[in-house]
Amino acid sequence: MSVPQQPSDDLVLEGLTKRFGGFVAVDDLDLTVPQGAFFALLGPSGCGKTTTLRMVAGLEDVTAGTIRLGADDITHRKPYRRPVNTVFQSYALFPHLTIFENVAFGLRRQGRKDVKTAVGEMLELVELGEYAARKPAQLSGGQQQRVALARALINRPQVLLLDEPLGALDLKLRRQMQVELKRIQSEVGITFVHVTHDQEEAMTMADTVAVMNAGVIEQMGSPVELYEHPSTTFVANFLGQSNLIRGNVVETSGARVHVEVEGAKVQAPPGVSGTESGEVWVGVRPEKLNLSEAGSEPDGSSNVLRNATITDVSFMGVSTQYLTRMSWGQEMMVFEQNTGAHGTFRVGDIVDLHWLPDHTFLLDPAQDVTAGVEREDAL
Repeated sequence: MSVPQQPSDDLVLEGLTKRFGGFVAVDDLDLTVPQGAFFALLGPSGCGKTTTLRMVAGLEDVTAGTIRLGADDITHRKPYRRPVNTVFQSYALFPHLTIFENVAFGLRRQGRKDVKTAVGEMLELVELGEYAARKPAQLSGGQQQRVALARALINRPQVLLLDEPLGALDLKLRRQMQVELKRIQSEVGITFVHVTHDQEEAMTMADTVAVMNAGVIEQMGSPVELYEHPSTTFVANFLGQSNLIRGNVVETSGARVHVEVEGAKVQAPPGVSGTESGEVWVGVRPEKLNLSEAGSEPDGSSNVLRNATITDVSFMGVSTQYLTRMSWGQEMMVFEQNTGAHGTFRVGDIVDLHWLPDHTFLLDPAQDVTAGVEREDAL
């Protein structure tokens, strides 16, 4: 006789839609966030990620679809009746209350009298035990964010929603808080749903990332899967940077897909590419490319594109960023680690670009090659 399965408390969105007049902000979204996961909704401004979060929190009405938490349908439940808490970019701490009382606020609203132990444990979790008597203005931005996190977690919600929680912090502090958030989530085991436009933030913390664009999910998977095997040009460009070149598949063998690119033959692995016949976008990440002097012979198994001209060199500390112009006029970006393996190339040098076939991905040629590219005038 089989043992009955315990019902999970997965967060399940089915056909979730939100319209503002004629504008569709979230379009028929189906999504399951496993219980205990650290899940990220990643995308540019206006893609629908925050609207999705607000519908889960009950702060935005649902136009169509359902939101379930385990067996409970919470689609139309009042925000305060949902086992969900939210941490916003603005910490929204009470300036006149001590850190202790800020964290205790939710418990006191429930009528709890003895809150000392619970608040003390939560302050220790966020490593602020010694700051209990201080006021918010006496803490740094990162410390205030941890207070907001402790206040949201003390009620032990089934799901914690984080809406751009690190957006107000400087770069160094933001990176420290990424590590802290991951540690805290791992310790408490509560489902975290984290909304962000920051690719590094999503990839650093989340077990699973859903990349959103124009109200729909373009691709979902582990950070490694999305980065190494993007399925759309939007994901390839938004998650890091990609070089995308027009090509034509000429042959598919058991081990390789052979593609012609401007007279050269390159190879890609089968089975993980978006398309494997006809015209394609051939993709390779800048850090996967290596430079060599024109005419040199790299590893015989490497893909090679010859006679590129270096048009710009930027020293980045751990790496050097090269911009190269190919013989057919297209520009390609190359990031090389400063290991000292060879000298630095200069503007005007003629070089060959080579990379391993396994680092190639193929995409649908009908997709916009500029989709997902962040433009300066859009920032």
